[in-house]
Amino acid sequence: MRGMRYYLGLLCLMLSISANGSDKVTLQLKWTHQFQFAGYYMAAKKGFYKDAGLDVTILPADPNNPNTFDQVLNGQADFAITHSGILQQRVQGAPVVALAAMLQFSPYCWMVKNNSDIFQPRDFAGKKLSKISSLENAELLVMLQRAGLDYQSLMAASQKGGIEQWLAGELDAVQVYVTNEPYTLTLRGVGHRLICPQKFGLNVYGDILYTSQAMLKNKPDIVERFYQASLKGWRYALHNMNESINVTQRDYAPHKSMQELAYEADVLANYIQPPGSKLGSMSMAKWRLIADLYNIDQDEFDHAFSGFMYDQQQSEGIELSWMLILAIILSIACVPLYIGLISNGRR
Repeated sequence: MRGMRYYLGLLCLMLSISANGSDKVTLQLKWTHQFQFAGYYMAAKKGFYKDAGLDVTILPADPNNPNTFDQVLNGQADFAITHSGILQQRVQGAPVVALAAMLQFSPYCWMVKNNSDIFQPRDFAGKKLSKISSLENAELLVMLQRAGLDYQSLMAASQKGGIEQWLAGELDAVQVYVTNEPYTLTLRGVGHRLICPQKFGLNVYGDILYTSQAMLKNKPDIVERFYQASLKGWRYALHNMNESINVTQRDYAPHKSMQELAYEADVLANYIQPPGSKLGSMSMAKWRLIADLYNIDQDEFDHAFSGFMYDQQQSEGIELSWMLILAIILSIACVPLYIGLISNGRR
C-alpha cells in the first residue's frame, strides 16, 4: 500500500509540475511594434497564451532587414509573420507552413500626389517609381504588368529612394504601407492618392502567421495551442479596439501616438475581417491565384502546396485547453491517493 501511495504521489507531483509549467516559444514580427500585431499583444495581455500553457516572447523586426524566414528556419523563432511571398519560398524548397492569413488583402499600395496624372495602373507608363520588390510586393508589380506595362520598362523606371525623394519630385510614385506613410503625410498636409492592387482585382493575403515543418512535426500540440490562442487574441482585439489600442501604445509602441494607432486600427479592421470572411481564413483557390502572381505553374503549385496550409487539429467550437485536460487527469489520478490517506486517518 505504501508503494502504491508513493507512486501515486509521484504521479501527482509530475502532473502538477506539468500543469504549472509553460512551453516557451518566440514569435518574430515582420515589422516594429504597432497595431498591426495587436492580436498577439492581447493574447499575451489577457492570458490566452498562459491559459494555453505557453510563455510567448514577441520580437519586433529589424526595419533594415525585416525578412523573417531565416529566423524560423534557423530555429531562432518558432513562429513568425510574413507576406504572401511565403508561397514562393515554399516552391523554392523552404519547409514552411502557413497557419493563418491575418490580412485578407494586401496592405501595400502605390502613392501618388493628388495633382498627379496617375489614376490607374496604365498611367504608370513612363513614370519614375520607387524600387520594386518582386518578392514582398509582387502584387504592385503584377498590377502594372496586367495593365500592359512590360517588366523591363518597369525595372528601368524603378529607382532608389523613398518618401523624401517622392516629395522632392524625383519619383512619381512610391510604395507605401496603407496605414503608415499616408497617415504621416496627412499630418504634414501633403495631398496624396493611393492606387492599391485590391481595387484592381488583385486580392492577395498579407501578414501570414507561419511556422516550420519541423516545429509542426515535432511539437504539433504547441502549434495548435499557439494557433488557437492567437486567433482568440485577435478576436478580442477586434471586439475591444480601445483597450487594444491602449495596450499596444503603453506596452509595445510608445513611439506611436494614440491617434496614429487608432487610425491604423480603423483601416486594418477592414483588412483583417472584411464582411463575410472568417478570421485568419485561407483557401487553396486564393493561393492558386497568388501562385499566378509569382508565375508558379500548376505542377509546381501542386507539389509545393501539399502540407503548406495548416490543417488545424481542433474545431473552433471546442476550446478544451491542455491545462484543463491535465487538471482532469490530475484529479482522477489523485483520487485513490486521497481515499487511501482518508482511510489511514480513520485507522
